Amino acid sequence: MQKLLLLGDEAIAQAFIDAGGSAINSYPGTPSTQITEYVIKSKEAREKGVVANWCANEKTALEASIGVAYAGKRAMTCMKHVGLNVCGDPFMNAAIIGTKGVLIVVADDPSMFSSQDEQDSRYYGHWAMIPMLEPSNQQEAYDMVFYGYELSEQLGTPVLFRIPTRLAHSRAGVERRAPLAQNPISFPKDASSFVLLPANAKRLYRSLIDKQPAFELASSTSGNNRYYEGTDKSLGIVTSGIAFNYLMENFEDGNCPYPVVKITQYPLPSAMLGRLYDECAELLVLEDGQPFIEEQIKGCLNKGKKVMGRLDETIRRDGEMNAEKIAKALHREVPQGPAVPEVVTNRPPALCQGCPHIDSYNALNEVMAKYEHGKVFGDIGCYTLGFNLKAIDTTVCMGASITMAKGASEAGVFPSCAVIGDGTFGHSGMTGLLDCINEKANVVVMILDNDITAMTGGQPSSAHNKIRRICEGLGVAPEHIRDIIPLPKNHAENVRIIEEEVAYNGVSVIIPHRTCIVELKKHLGEKK
Repeated sequence: MQKLLLLGDEAIAQAFIDAGGSAINSYPGTPSTQITEYVIKSKEAREKGVVANWCANEKTALEASIGVAYAGKRAMTCMKHVGLNVCGDPFMNAAIIGTKGVLIVVADDPSMFSSQDEQDSRYYGHWAMIPMLEPSNQQEAYDMVFYGYELSEQLGTPVLFRIPTRLAHSRAGVERRAPLAQNPISFPKDASSFVLLPANAKRLYRSLIDKQPAFELASSTSGNNRYYEGTDKSLGIVTSGIAFNYLMENFEDGNCPYPVVKITQYPLPSAMLGRLYDECAELLVLEDGQPFIEEQIKGCLNKGKKVMGRLDETIRRDGEMNAEKIAKALHREVPQGPAVPEVVTNRPPALCQGCPHIDSYNALNEVMAKYEHGKVFGDIGCYTLGFNLKAIDTTVCMGASITMAKGASEAGVFPSCAVIGDGTFGHSGMTGLLDCINEKANVVVMILDNDITAMTGGQPSSAHNKIRRICEGLGVAPEHIRDIIPLPKNHAENVRIIEEEVAYNGVSVIIPHRTCIVELKKHLGEKK
């Protein structure tokens, strides 16, 4: 078969197409974005009639994929780790109803390269009691998509597919398999299995519990988890996913002298881990993320032997795993790379030159400077970089700007302003604005409309060309929905409009609208 040079994200996307995937529904979030983008741009996917959608948020995306699975077809939903919080409700219930044919791909971000936290998605999968796959390289990522669908359909369960940033965004050669046809439409044999009334839910939850031995048997017999023999039993090593590669980089030709258990499928293979524990004097657990495996080993195999890892900070608990950290834990010489030339200096991320958000923030800053105790609540997106302009005071999670502004206003903060982008408003800002309207909160909400979801690469915004109508429909008084054009020449007028809405005792929405400068350059380039 054909061999391709692919990112980890792209390997998963190509495997989805080749494994007979029918629909991929996602919300963009680094480092998962390129999976769905690849399918959207794939001529082969279009010719096969594959549906590829950017949805309003992760919850709506997963619910759409559950609907695809209800019709008997194979679906995928992709997100970053914090997006799993957004779809927690359908995620947990998809496990209970035994959804078949759904892979939930979650890209975790150890070291927080583009995220608010280092949340480890394996805890969610363990909580939901579903199988999890965690490939160690791009070829495994490709092959495990095929296996994941087979596992899901055979055992009647959704499957969580976890990758970290480094695997998502690095390339390797991937050998393709023969493509499979898409499943025909079919419906659940148990017609009541998708109806979570308490009577059904109790029965289905019991069924999920009863499936656990089958899940563990699959994990132990699939061949995805492996026991590597070693001559030096003074130490046994447990690795998960990409951490296996980092370990092997420390030994010439990958000849590690210690016994190693390589884990790429969960539930944990208890027999393998028990054997390693019994054979070795101490254990070292290497996992890219939080101490998920280490905690379980200490809980199940705590018979007096030393178990090292992130919990005791043999490996620092924060940050991504790498070969250097493992070398230090093994008391080996830490490889030193070339020194960074002095001419290279760190450059913090900044809004692009010509970005419309700069002009919006300049106007807002001038107004807020007149109030000693006024606060501006920010949100997730490019405009979060307004912190560098001293324009926002908070950033917590998607959609939190509006609801935090409401809460602060009710606590006596004035002015209480929220800044949110058009993409984030469509994702999770609308419900917060509805709360403001229902409670008659004294807030000013600025919805920075640059026509796209800019931070993740220019995907379409779900609220595009609908923001004013949405706000009116939610109940904002039309005269207090103000459109402005954020340009230096309009600065004085924009300041005046913001001042007027700050002075209004109620809910105001200001919509600065100008196309993202990067997106505009793309359009101009396409026209040439």
